[in-house]
Amino acid sequence: MMKKYIHLLGTIVMAICCLQTAIAQGRLVDRVVATVGSSIILQSDIEMQYAQYLAQGEKPNDDMKCYLLQQLVTQKLLSQQAMIDSIEVSEAEVDDNLNRRMQVMVRQAGGKERLEEFLNRSLLQYKEEMRPNISEQLKAQKMQQNIVSAINVTPQEVKAYYTGLNQDSLPYFNTEVEVGEIVINPVLTKEEKEQFKLKAEGYRNQVINGSDFGTVARLYSEDGSAPYGGELGFATRDSYVKEFSAMAFKLKEGEVSPVFETMYGFHFLQVLQRRGEEVNVRHVLIKTKPTSSSLQRAKAKIDSIYDKVEQGRLSFHSAASAYSDNNETKYTGGMIVNEEDRSALIPMDKLDRETFTAIDPLTVGQYSKSFLSKDRTGNQIYKFMYLKSRVAPHKASMEQDFAKIQEAATQDKVNRKLSEWFEARKENTFIDINPDFLTCDELKLWVTKDESIAQK
Repeated sequence: MMKKYIHLLGTIVMAICCLQTAIAQGRLVDRVVATVGSSIILQSDIEMQYAQYLAQGEKPNDDMKCYLLQQLVTQKLLSQQAMIDSIEVSEAEVDDNLNRRMQVMVRQAGGKERLEEFLNRSLLQYKEEMRPNISEQLKAQKMQQNIVSAINVTPQEVKAYYTGLNQDSLPYFNTEVEVGEIVINPVLTKEEKEQFKLKAEGYRNQVINGSDFGTVARLYSEDGSAPYGGELGFATRDSYVKEFSAMAFKLKEGEVSPVFETMYGFHFLQVLQRRGEEVNVRHVLIKTKPTSSSLQRAKAKIDSIYDKVEQGRLSFHSAASAYSDNNETKYTGGMIVNEEDRSALIPMDKLDRETFTAIDPLTVGQYSKSFLSKDRTGNQIYKFMYLKSRVAPHKASMEQDFAKIQEAATQDKVNRKLSEWFEARKENTFIDINPDFLTCDELKLWVTKDESIAQK
Protein backbone atom coordinates (compact mmCIF):
# COMPACT_ATOMS: atom_id res chain seq x y z
CA MET A 1 0.00 0.00 0.00
CA MET A 2 2.82 2.40 0.90
CA LYS A 3 4.37 1.75 -2.53
CA LYS A 4 1.18 2.91 -4.21
CA TYR A 5 1.16 6.19 -2.30
CA ILE A 6 4.84 6.80 -3.02
CA HIS A 7 4.12 6.28 -6.72
CA LEU A 8 1.11 8.58 -6.46
CA LEU A 9 3.14 11.32 -4.73
CA GLY A 10 5.79 11.13 -7.48
CA THR A 11 3.07 11.32 -10.11
CA ILE A 12 1.50 14.41 -8.50
CA VAL A 13 4.90 16.15 -8.47
CA MET A 14 5.44 15.28 -12.15
CA ALA A 15 1.95 16.52 -13.04
CA ILE A 16 2.50 19.83 -11.22
CA CYS A 17 5.75 20.33 -13.15
CA CYS A 18 3.94 19.66 -16.44
CA LEU A 19 1.15 22.09 -15.56
CA GLN A 20 3.60 24.79 -14.49
CA THR A 21 5.50 24.43 -17.76
CA ALA A 22 2.26 24.64 -19.76
CA ILE A 23 1.16 27.76 -17.90
CA ALA A 24 4.59 29.39 -18.27
CA GLN A 25 4.50 28.82 -22.03
CA GLY A 26 0.97 30.20 -22.34
CA ARG A 27 -0.49 26.94 -23.65
CA LEU A 28 -3.77 25.30 -22.74
CA VAL A 29 -3.25 23.62 -19.37
CA ASP A 30 -2.76 19.88 -19.72
CA ARG A 31 -4.13 17.28 -17.35
CA VAL A 32 -3.28 13.79 -16.14
CA VAL A 33 -5.74 11.21 -17.46
CA ALA A 34 -4.04 8.08 -16.11
CA THR A 35 -1.26 6.97 -13.80
CA VAL A 36 0.61 3.72 -14.37
CA GLY A 37 3.24 2.98 -11.74
CA SER A 38 5.73 5.85 -11.80
CA SER A 39 4.48 7.18 -15.16
CA ILE A 40 1.65 9.48 -16.09
CA ILE A 41 -0.40 9.73 -19.26
CA LEU A 42 -1.45 13.25 -20.23
CA GLN A 43 -4.43 14.38 -22.22
CA SER A 44 -1.94 15.79 -24.73
CA ASP A 45 -0.46 12.29 -25.22
CA ILE A 46 -3.86 11.05 -26.33
CA GLU A 47 -4.54 14.13 -28.45
CA MET A 48 -1.22 13.78 -30.26
CA GLN A 49 -1.92 10.16 -31.16
CA TYR A 50 -5.50 11.05 -32.10
CA ALA A 51 -4.13 13.74 -34.44
CA GLN A 52 -1.91 11.11 -36.05
CA TYR A 53 -4.96 8.84 -36.40
CA LEU A 54 -6.86 11.63 -38.20
CA ALA A 55 -3.82 12.52 -40.35
CA GLN A 56 -3.89 8.97 -41.70
CA GLY A 57 -7.26 9.70 -43.28
CA GLU A 58 -9.50 8.17 -40.59
CA LYS A 59 -12.85 9.70 -39.66
CA PRO A 60 -13.33 11.47 -36.29
CA ASN A 61 -14.33 8.98 -33.59
CA ASP A 62 -14.29 9.85 -29.89
CA ASP A 63 -14.33 6.12 -28.98
CA MET A 64 -10.85 5.96 -30.50
CA LYS A 65 -9.55 8.04 -27.57
CA CYS A 66 -10.64 5.26 -25.19
CA TYR A 67 -8.74 2.75 -27.31
CA LEU A 68 -5.67 5.00 -27.45
CA LEU A 69 -5.63 5.41 -23.68
CA GLN A 70 -5.91 1.66 -23.22
CA GLN A 71 -2.97 1.19 -25.60
CA LEU A 72 -0.94 3.74 -23.66
CA VAL A 73 -1.68 1.97 -20.35
CA THR A 74 -0.48 -1.39 -21.72
CA GLN A 75 2.50 0.37 -23.32
CA LYS A 76 3.53 1.87 -19.98
CA LEU A 77 3.33 -1.52 -18.24
CA LEU A 78 5.38 -3.23 -20.92
CA SER A 79 7.99 -0.47 -21.24
CA GLN A 80 8.47 -0.29 -17.45
CA GLN A 81 9.18 -4.03 -17.41
CA ALA A 82 11.47 -3.58 -20.43
CA MET A 83 13.57 -1.14 -18.39
CA ILE A 84 13.81 -3.68 -15.56
CA ASP A 85 14.87 -6.36 -18.07
CA SER A 86 17.39 -3.98 -19.72
CA ILE A 87 15.65 -4.09 -23.09
CA GLU A 88 16.86 -1.18 -25.23
CA VAL A 89 16.12 0.30 -28.63
CA SER A 90 18.70 2.16 -30.68
CA GLU A 91 18.41 5.71 -32.01
CA ALA A 92 18.52 4.20 -35.51
CA GLU A 93 15.44 2.06 -34.78
CA VAL A 94 13.56 5.11 -33.53
CA ASP A 95 14.66 7.19 -36.54
CA ASP A 96 13.62 4.48 -39.00
CA ASN A 97 10.21 4.13 -37.37
CA LEU A 98 9.66 7.90 -37.30
CA ASN A 99 10.71 8.32 -40.93
CA ARG A 100 8.36 5.56 -42.09
CA ARG A 101 5.47 7.09 -40.15
CA MET A 102 6.18 10.56 -41.54
CA GLN A 103 6.34 9.27 -45.11
CA VAL A 104 2.94 7.59 -44.75
CA MET A 105 1.41 10.66 -43.10
CA VAL A 106 2.80 13.04 -45.74
CA ARG A 107 1.42 10.85 -48.53
CA GLN A 108 -2.01 10.52 -46.92
CA ALA A 109 -2.21 14.23 -46.08
CA GLY A 110 -1.36 15.18 -49.66
CA GLY A 111 2.04 16.75 -49.03
CA LYS A 112 4.37 18.06 -46.35
CA GLU A 113 2.83 21.54 -46.20
CA ARG A 114 -0.71 20.23 -45.77
CA LEU A 115 0.41 17.87 -42.99
CA GLU A 116 2.24 20.66 -41.17
CA GLU A 117 -0.85 22.85 -41.48
CA PHE A 118 -3.00 20.03 -40.05
CA LEU A 119 -0.59 19.36 -37.15
CA ASN A 120 -0.03 23.09 -36.57
CA ARG A 121 3.71 22.51 -36.24
CA SER A 122 6.70 21.65 -38.44
CA LEU A 123 7.43 18.00 -39.16
CA LEU A 124 10.80 18.36 -37.44
CA GLN A 125 9.07 19.63 -34.29
CA TYR A 126 6.43 16.90 -34.50
CA LYS A 127 9.09 14.19 -34.91
CA GLU A 128 10.94 15.42 -31.83
CA GLU A 129 7.70 15.48 -29.84
CA MET A 130 6.91 11.94 -30.96
CA ARG A 131 10.41 10.54 -30.36
CA PRO A 132 9.99 9.62 -26.64
CA ASN A 133 6.67 7.91 -27.32
CA ILE A 134 8.04 5.97 -30.32
CA SER A 135 11.02 4.84 -28.26
CA GLU A 136 8.66 3.66 -25.53
CA GLN A 137 6.44 1.91 -28.10
CA LEU A 138 9.39 0.00 -29.54
CA LYS A 139 10.54 -1.08 -26.07
CA ALA A 140 7.00 -2.24 -25.28
CA GLN A 141 6.86 -4.22 -28.53
CA LYS A 142 10.16 -5.93 -27.75
CA MET A 143 8.96 -6.75 -24.24
CA GLN A 144 5.74 -8.25 -25.59
CA GLN A 145 7.71 -10.33 -28.06
CA ASN A 146 9.85 -11.63 -25.20
CA ILE A 147 6.75 -12.64 -23.24
CA VAL A 148 5.27 -14.73 -26.06
CA SER A 149 8.38 -15.74 -28.03
CA ALA A 150 8.48 -19.29 -26.65
CA ILE A 151 4.82 -20.03 -27.38
CA ASN A 152 3.96 -22.81 -29.81
CA VAL A 153 1.06 -25.22 -30.14
CA THR A 154 1.18 -28.97 -30.68
CA PRO A 155 -1.19 -30.80 -33.05
CA GLN A 156 -2.95 -32.14 -29.95
CA GLU A 157 -3.51 -28.57 -28.70
CA VAL A 158 -4.87 -27.55 -32.11
CA LYS A 159 -7.30 -30.46 -32.03
CA ALA A 160 -8.36 -29.61 -28.46
CA TYR A 161 -8.89 -25.96 -29.46
CA TYR A 162 -11.05 -27.01 -32.43
CA THR A 163 -13.05 -29.47 -30.35
CA GLY A 164 -13.68 -26.77 -27.76
CA LEU A 165 -15.26 -24.44 -30.31
CA ASN A 166 -19.03 -24.25 -30.64
CA GLN A 167 -19.56 -26.57 -33.60
CA ASP A 168 -22.76 -24.74 -34.56
CA SER A 169 -20.94 -21.44 -34.98
CA LEU A 170 -17.74 -22.53 -36.75
CA PRO A 171 -16.50 -19.99 -39.31
CA TYR A 172 -17.66 -20.38 -42.90
CA PHE A 173 -14.95 -19.99 -45.54
CA ASN A 174 -15.66 -18.68 -49.03
CA THR A 175 -14.04 -20.12 -52.14
CA GLU A 176 -10.25 -20.38 -51.73
CA VAL A 177 -7.57 -20.95 -54.33
CA GLU A 178 -3.91 -21.87 -54.65
CA VAL A 179 -2.43 -19.47 -57.20
CA GLY A 180 1.00 -19.15 -58.81
CA GLU A 181 2.62 -16.53 -60.99
CA ILE A 182 5.66 -16.08 -63.20
CA VAL A 183 6.89 -12.50 -63.52
CA ILE A 184 9.28 -10.97 -66.04
CA ASN A 185 10.66 -7.46 -65.53
CA PRO A 186 11.57 -5.29 -68.52
CA VAL A 187 15.38 -4.94 -68.65
CA LEU A 188 16.94 -1.79 -70.05
CA THR A 189 20.06 -1.82 -72.17
CA LYS A 190 22.98 0.43 -71.22
CA GLU A 191 21.94 2.82 -73.99
CA GLU A 192 18.33 2.94 -72.74
CA LYS A 193 19.50 3.71 -69.21
CA GLU A 194 21.64 6.61 -70.34
CA GLN A 195 18.74 9.11 -70.47
CA PHE A 196 17.99 8.53 -66.77
CA LYS A 197 21.62 8.74 -65.78
CA LEU A 198 22.03 12.04 -67.64
CA LYS A 199 18.95 13.40 -65.84
CA ALA A 200 20.48 12.55 -62.46
CA GLU A 201 23.81 14.07 -63.57
CA GLY A 202 22.02 17.29 -64.44
CA TYR A 203 20.45 17.60 -60.99
CA ARG A 204 23.78 16.77 -59.33
CA ASN A 205 25.44 19.55 -61.32
CA GLN A 206 22.83 21.98 -59.97
CA VAL A 207 23.89 21.06 -56.42
CA ILE A 208 27.61 21.26 -57.24
CA ASN A 209 27.01 24.71 -58.75
CA GLY A 210 25.39 26.03 -55.58
CA SER A 211 21.73 24.93 -55.54
CA ASP A 212 20.43 23.72 -52.19
CA PHE A 213 20.51 19.91 -52.07
CA GLY A 214 17.26 19.71 -50.08
CA THR A 215 15.42 21.91 -52.54
CA VAL A 216 16.64 19.87 -55.52
CA ALA A 217 15.53 16.66 -53.75
CA ARG A 218 12.09 18.05 -52.95
CA LEU A 219 11.57 19.22 -56.54
CA TYR A 220 13.00 16.33 -58.53
CA SER A 221 13.69 13.20 -56.45
CA GLU A 222 11.39 10.25 -57.16
CA ASP A 223 11.94 8.66 -53.74
CA GLY A 224 9.51 8.76 -50.79
CA SER A 225 12.06 10.88 -48.90
CA ALA A 226 11.61 13.81 -51.32
CA PRO A 227 9.25 15.77 -48.97
CA TYR A 228 12.06 15.69 -46.36
CA GLY A 229 14.65 17.08 -48.75
CA GLY A 230 15.84 13.53 -49.46
CA GLU A 231 16.93 12.97 -45.85
CA LEU A 232 16.79 9.33 -44.70
CA GLY A 233 17.76 9.65 -41.03
CA PHE A 234 20.42 7.69 -39.17
CA ALA A 235 20.81 4.11 -40.34
CA THR A 236 23.32 1.27 -40.20
CA ARG A 237 25.25 -0.18 -43.12
CA ASP A 238 22.83 -3.08 -43.59
CA SER A 239 19.80 -0.78 -43.90
CA TYR A 240 20.48 -0.11 -47.59
CA VAL A 241 21.19 -2.08 -50.75
CA LYS A 242 24.91 -2.72 -51.10
CA GLU A 243 25.67 -0.06 -53.75
CA PHE A 244 23.96 2.67 -51.72
CA SER A 245 25.57 1.53 -48.47
CA ALA A 246 29.06 1.41 -50.02
CA MET A 247 28.72 5.01 -51.22
CA ALA A 248 27.13 6.34 -48.01
CA PHE A 249 29.81 4.91 -45.72
CA LYS A 250 32.90 5.92 -47.70
CA LEU A 251 32.17 9.64 -48.04
CA LYS A 252 33.08 12.38 -45.56
CA GLU A 253 30.48 14.62 -43.92
CA GLY A 254 29.21 17.21 -46.40
CA GLU A 255 30.63 15.39 -49.43
CA VAL A 256 28.38 14.83 -52.46
CA SER A 257 28.74 11.49 -54.23
CA PRO A 258 28.95 10.91 -57.97
CA VAL A 259 25.85 9.48 -59.66
CA PHE A 260 25.59 5.72 -59.08
CA GLU A 261 23.10 2.97 -59.92
CA THR A 262 21.07 0.61 -57.72
CA MET A 263 18.11 -1.63 -58.44
CA TYR A 264 15.88 1.42 -57.93
CA GLY A 265 17.55 3.70 -60.47
CA PHE A 266 20.24 6.39 -60.42
CA HIS A 267 21.14 8.25 -57.21
CA PHE A 268 23.53 10.79 -55.83
CA LEU A 269 23.79 11.45 -52.11
CA GLN A 270 25.32 13.69 -49.47
CA VAL A 271 26.48 12.58 -46.04
CA LEU A 272 25.00 14.86 -43.40
CA GLN A 273 26.38 13.31 -40.21
CA ARG A 274 28.13 10.24 -38.85
CA ARG A 275 27.37 8.69 -35.47
CA GLY A 276 29.41 5.60 -34.63
CA GLU A 277 28.34 2.85 -37.03
CA GLU A 278 25.42 4.93 -38.33
CA VAL A 279 25.19 7.59 -40.98
CA ASN A 280 22.53 10.15 -41.91
CA VAL A 281 22.36 10.94 -45.63
CA ARG A 282 20.09 12.70 -48.07
CA HIS A 283 19.79 11.67 -51.69
CA VAL A 284 18.11 12.25 -55.03
CA LEU A 285 16.71 9.25 -56.92
CA ILE A 286 15.79 9.15 -60.59
CA LYS A 287 13.95 5.91 -61.26
CA THR A 288 14.59 4.02 -64.45
CA LYS A 289 11.39 3.34 -66.40
CA PRO A 290 10.80 0.73 -69.10
CA THR A 291 10.98 1.78 -72.73
CA SER A 292 8.65 0.38 -75.40
CA SER A 293 11.54 -1.79 -76.67
CA SER A 294 12.25 -3.24 -73.21
CA LEU A 295 8.54 -4.02 -72.77
CA GLN A 296 8.48 -5.84 -76.12
CA ARG A 297 11.50 -7.92 -75.09
CA ALA A 298 9.85 -8.79 -71.75
CA LYS A 299 6.64 -9.82 -73.56
CA ALA A 300 8.54 -12.05 -75.94
CA LYS A 301 10.41 -13.70 -73.04
CA ILE A 302 7.34 -14.45 -70.95
CA ASP A 303 5.41 -15.76 -73.96
CA SER A 304 8.29 -18.13 -74.67
CA ILE A 305 8.18 -19.39 -71.07
CA TYR A 306 4.38 -19.69 -71.25
CA ASP A 307 4.60 -21.83 -74.41
CA LYS A 308 7.06 -24.25 -72.76
CA VAL A 309 4.89 -24.59 -69.64
CA GLU A 310 1.61 -24.85 -71.56
CA GLN A 311 3.04 -27.55 -73.85
CA GLY A 312 4.40 -29.55 -70.91
CA ARG A 313 8.05 -29.11 -71.89
CA LEU A 314 8.78 -27.39 -68.57
CA SER A 315 6.91 -27.58 -65.26
CA PHE A 316 5.42 -24.37 -63.89
CA HIS A 317 7.40 -24.64 -60.65
CA SER A 318 10.71 -25.22 -62.46
CA ALA A 319 10.01 -22.30 -64.80
CA ALA A 320 9.21 -20.01 -61.87
CA SER A 321 12.37 -20.99 -60.00
CA ALA A 322 14.55 -20.56 -63.08
CA TYR A 323 13.08 -17.48 -64.76
CA SER A 324 10.66 -15.50 -62.58
CA ASP A 325 11.85 -12.04 -61.50
CA ASN A 326 9.61 -11.93 -58.41
CA ASN A 327 11.92 -12.86 -55.53
CA GLU A 328 8.95 -13.24 -53.19
CA THR A 329 7.51 -16.16 -55.19
CA LYS A 330 10.30 -17.67 -57.28
CA TYR A 331 11.65 -19.55 -54.24
CA THR A 332 8.20 -21.06 -53.59
CA GLY A 333 7.98 -22.40 -57.13
CA GLY A 334 5.94 -19.37 -58.16
CA MET A 335 3.18 -19.95 -55.59
CA ILE A 336 1.68 -16.91 -53.84
CA VAL A 337 1.40 -17.15 -50.05
CA ASN A 338 -1.60 -15.88 -48.08
CA GLU A 339 -0.13 -12.90 -46.21
CA GLU A 340 -2.62 -13.17 -43.35
CA ASP A 341 -1.78 -16.70 -42.19
CA ARG A 342 1.15 -17.69 -44.49
CA SER A 343 -0.87 -20.61 -45.87
CA ALA A 344 -1.13 -21.65 -49.53
CA LEU A 345 -4.89 -21.07 -49.78
CA ILE A 346 -6.13 -17.53 -50.48
CA PRO A 347 -9.82 -16.50 -50.29
CA MET A 348 -11.05 -15.37 -53.70
CA ASP A 349 -12.45 -12.18 -52.17
CA LYS A 350 -8.96 -11.27 -50.90
CA LEU A 351 -7.37 -11.37 -54.36
CA ASP A 352 -6.65 -8.09 -56.11
CA ARG A 353 -8.96 -7.40 -59.05
CA GLU A 354 -6.31 -8.13 -61.67
CA THR A 355 -5.43 -11.58 -60.25
CA PHE A 356 -9.12 -12.42 -59.74
CA THR A 357 -9.89 -11.52 -63.36
CA ALA A 358 -6.99 -13.64 -64.63
CA ILE A 359 -7.79 -16.85 -62.71
CA ASP A 360 -11.60 -16.73 -62.35
CA PRO A 361 -12.30 -18.28 -65.79
CA LEU A 362 -9.59 -20.94 -65.36
CA THR A 363 -10.17 -24.55 -64.44
CA VAL A 364 -7.74 -26.23 -62.03
CA GLY A 365 -4.37 -26.82 -63.72
CA GLN A 366 -4.77 -24.09 -66.34
CA TYR A 367 -2.65 -20.99 -67.01
CA SER A 368 -3.78 -17.49 -67.94
CA LYS A 369 -2.33 -15.71 -70.95
CA SER A 370 0.48 -13.23 -70.18
CA PHE A 371 -0.57 -9.66 -69.43
CA LEU A 372 0.98 -6.30 -68.57
CA SER A 373 0.77 -5.50 -64.86
CA LYS A 374 2.48 -3.54 -62.07
CA ASP A 375 4.42 -4.76 -59.06
CA ARG A 376 4.01 -3.42 -55.51
CA THR A 377 6.26 -0.46 -56.18
CA GLY A 378 4.35 0.52 -59.32
CA ASN A 379 6.91 -0.78 -61.84
CA GLN A 380 5.55 -2.30 -65.06
CA ILE A 381 5.96 -6.07 -65.43
CA TYR A 382 4.62 -8.95 -67.49
CA LYS A 383 3.22 -12.07 -65.85
CA PHE A 384 0.95 -15.06 -66.26
CA MET A 385 -1.01 -16.93 -63.59
CA TYR A 386 -1.49 -20.60 -62.67
CA LEU A 387 -4.54 -22.02 -60.86
CA LYS A 388 -3.30 -25.02 -58.85
CA SER A 389 -6.43 -25.74 -56.82
CA ARG A 390 -9.85 -24.37 -55.92
CA VAL A 391 -11.62 -25.20 -52.63
CA ALA A 392 -15.40 -24.79 -52.61
CA PRO A 393 -17.11 -22.74 -49.85
CA HIS A 394 -17.31 -24.76 -46.63
CA LYS A 395 -17.54 -24.73 -42.83
CA ALA A 396 -14.16 -24.91 -41.05
CA SER A 397 -12.79 -28.43 -40.63
CA MET A 398 -9.55 -29.93 -39.33
CA GLU A 399 -8.97 -31.72 -42.64
CA GLN A 400 -9.23 -28.68 -44.92
CA ASP A 401 -8.29 -25.83 -42.60
CA PHE A 402 -5.62 -27.12 -40.22
CA ALA A 403 -3.28 -24.15 -40.87
CA LYS A 404 -6.04 -21.62 -40.11
CA ILE A 405 -7.13 -23.46 -36.96
CA GLN A 406 -3.49 -23.75 -35.85
CA GLU A 407 -3.06 -20.00 -36.32
CA ALA A 408 -6.23 -19.32 -34.31
CA ALA A 409 -5.10 -21.72 -31.56
CA THR A 410 -1.69 -20.04 -31.41
CA GLN A 411 -3.25 -16.58 -31.20
CA ASP A 412 -5.59 -17.80 -28.46
CA LYS A 413 -2.61 -19.07 -26.48
CA VAL A 414 -0.74 -15.78 -27.03
CA ASN A 415 -3.76 -13.78 -25.87
CA ARG A 416 -4.13 -15.89 -22.74
CA LYS A 417 -0.42 -15.54 -21.94
CA LEU A 418 -0.58 -11.75 -22.33
CA SER A 419 -3.78 -11.56 -20.28
CA GLU A 420 -2.10 -13.49 -17.47
CA TRP A 421 0.93 -11.20 -17.66
CA PHE A 422 -1.15 -8.03 -17.55
CA GLU A 423 -3.32 -9.37 -14.71
CA ALA A 424 -0.19 -10.05 -12.64
CA ARG A 425 1.22 -6.57 -13.38
CA LYS A 426 -2.12 -4.93 -12.62
CA GLU A 427 -2.13 -6.48 -9.14
CA ASN A 428 1.35 -5.10 -8.37
CA THR A 429 1.20 -1.71 -10.10
CA PHE A 430 -0.64 1.43 -9.07
CA ILE A 431 -3.08 2.21 -11.91
CA ASP A 432 -5.47 5.14 -11.77
CA ILE A 433 -7.79 6.16 -14.61
CA ASN A 434 -9.47 9.57 -14.73
CA PRO A 435 -13.24 9.13 -14.05
CA ASP A 436 -14.02 10.80 -17.40
CA PHE A 437 -12.66 7.70 -19.14
CA LEU A 438 -14.33 5.08 -16.95
CA THR A 439 -17.37 5.11 -19.21
CA CYS A 440 -15.16 3.21 -21.68
CA ASP A 441 -15.65 -0.54 -21.21
CA GLU A 442 -12.07 -1.33 -22.25
CA LEU A 443 -10.69 0.90 -19.48
CA LYS A 444 -12.83 -0.53 -16.66
CA LEU A 445 -10.57 -3.60 -16.83
CA TRP A 446 -7.68 -1.59 -15.41
CA VAL A 447 -9.26 -0.55 -12.12
CA THR A 448 -10.35 -2.75 -9.23
CA LYS A 449 -14.03 -3.26 -8.55
CA ASP A 450 -13.84 -1.18 -5.36
CA GLU A 451 -12.17 1.72 -7.20
CA SER A 452 -14.72 1.51 -10.01
CA ILE A 453 -17.65 1.70 -7.56
CA ALA A 454 -16.03 4.57 -5.64
CA GLN A 455 -15.61 6.62 -8.80
CA LYS A 456 -19.24 6.31 -9.90
